[in-house]
Amino acid sequence: MALLIIGSQRTEEFASAMRALNPGFDIRVWPDALRAEDIRYALAWGPPMGVLKTFPNLELIISVGAGVDHLLKDPELPNVPIVRFVDPDLTSRMVGYLVLHVLFHTRRMCEFLELQRQRKWEYRGEPAMHEVRVGLMGLGVMGEATAKALKPLGFQLRGWSRTQKSIEGVECFAGQEGLEAFLADTDILACTLPLTPQTRGIINRDLLRKLSQHGRHPSLPGPVLINAGRGGLQVEADILAALDAGELYAASLDVFETEPLPETSPLWTHPRVTVTPHNAAETTPEAISRYTLRQIRRHQAGEPLENVVDRARGY
Repeated sequence: MALLIIGSQRTEEFASAMRALNPGFDIRVWPDALRAEDIRYALAWGPPMGVLKTFPNLELIISVGAGVDHLLKDPELPNVPIVRFVDPDLTSRMVGYLVLHVLFHTRRMCEFLELQRQRKWEYRGEPAMHEVRVGLMGLGVMGEATAKALKPLGFQLRGWSRTQKSIEGVECFAGQEGLEAFLADTDILACTLPLTPQTRGIINRDLLRKLSQHGRHPSLPGPVLINAGRGGLQVEADILAALDAGELYAASLDVFETEPLPETSPLWTHPRVTVTPHNAAETTPEAISRYTLRQIRRHQAGEPLENVVDRARGY
């Protein structure tokens, strides 16, 4: 009864942490020599297509991340429960990333960094935090926690989700019918949506043009995009076009259509784009290992698993 760790660049780190927490547990690292019939559990991130189906006794798949699009894209994925990784450490890191970048753009820091490179001492007007409207696109665990962190700072908070939510201090919108109203009064759009067939390419030119249509404070030059969800949510050519046309003031991007981001991408050098290497919610091997072992114990004891994925919804 073994656990297979597969796909992640950090498989050895995960294996070491897992063995330290539970020395007696049988842990295998793909593609080292192993007997396929021994594998009961898989801790996976983007495994090669069709590989997981080769383990006939697989009973549970645990995603290394909160998203599971990297698993669901496999048409031959075994029909066993999938658990996504949800952990206080992961959530706090995502919240920290989003709050950091909301503040970064509220204070027009991309301009001040450029002025520093030019050795220019110039003032730029900045809105007060209570004059900025932050729209949270995705109101799951990450989105709701971010709202709670931003609320004491005074930002005007709005949120959009597929189904109606109710969060104290957040004006909530839902569904396609609520999307335009949500966008029209959003100055900084922070996206943590999962990638599903319905959300693929949702951050496109049409959506960006609908941001911050009226009421934006004059000290904020234009709307801002922060995407820490999935790269497949965005159309990068549209983001660049919107930036160059003045429809978008700035962007912070942690995820990309192709990862790693190709060296030839103009996003690297655009003066109003901040690029980070998909590390908004990079958590520790110890946290992932504790979570994985807890799910395995629950499965063996016949107890309900946590954060089970609804394959039809894609998360």
